[in-house]
Amino acid sequence: MKIKAILNRDGGTFRTTDMKAYEAKMAEIFAERGHVLETVVVEGSDVGAALEKAAGRDDVDAIIAGGGDGTISSAAGIAWKAGKPLGVIPAGTMNLFARTLRLPLDIWQVLPVLADGVVDDADIGSVNGRAFVHQFSAGMHARMVRYRNQMSYGSRAGKIAANVRAAVGAVLNPPRFEIEFDADGHRENRMVSAISVSNNPFGENGLLVAEDVKTGHLGFYIADPLDPAGAVGLAVDVLRGRLKANPAITEMKAQSVDLHFPKLYRAANFVLDGELMKLPRDVEIRLHPGELKVIAPADASLKPIDPTV
Repeated sequence: MKIKAILNRDGGTFRTTDMKAYEAKMAEIFAERGHVLETVVVEGSDVGAALEKAAGRDDVDAIIAGGGDGTISSAAGIAWKAGKPLGVIPAGTMNLFARTLRLPLDIWQVLPVLADGVVDDADIGSVNGRAFVHQFSAGMHARMVRYRNQMSYGSRAGKIAANVRAAVGAVLNPPRFEIEFDADGHRENRMVSAISVSNNPFGENGLLVAEDVKTGHLGFYIADPLDPAGAVGLAVDVLRGRLKANPAITEMKAQSVDLHFPKLYRAANFVLDGELMKLPRDVEIRLHPGELKVIAPADASLKPIDPTV
């Protein structure tokens, strides 16, 4: 197989990695398995263009993307549209899709797993046509990310600390807003504090990671209006992997979810795979079952998700 690897040098782990040594080790491991590998290391701002170029090459059989969740989400959308398998090197902070695929979270240990991996079909979602592999969210999570983005941090530990401070801020000031939704024909109007739509339902873990990439359903989660005490309780249940047991949460499964926000504040945001974006009044979320080809571990079923890593 001829593989093109795009590595984001601004990805958290890669910032402190000898990239020449890493490229050499990649070449050695993939050559041993009979693959032809090309690698390129680019700045974060150039990742999209490099991925598009690789995906457009007729002589490239598969793409590997190395970086954080934003890089992997972009790569998945490009690979999906090109119909080419995607391999993931988890070089970010949370590495959520890599966890779902049961990949090692160490950038060195993942190399032989990818080189020995198998091409499998996975589900992928879209929001108004834009691909996502983890989740769409609005409300508390979007407020937390907005708070975090206003903070300064220069390391993985700093980002984690900023996440904690931002989460506390969002919990103490939970939003309330109105939504109208249609989930596979089931229509409701509600006041809520948070909504989330995930690519496959969340598993019982504190990271809100899907444990299966091919159930053929979106996970749809709604949090009733919360006061600070209720928001604290929800946050605790999330960390304990008990989101679905929280009394404020309604869970549904669907292949399509349409959202309408009757009273949309000008500054309203949503989060898509970690990226904060301006929230439109109408949102169409779709699941595309089995349409994303991924390079998965040959023994993926033997590797449980470990939220402590």
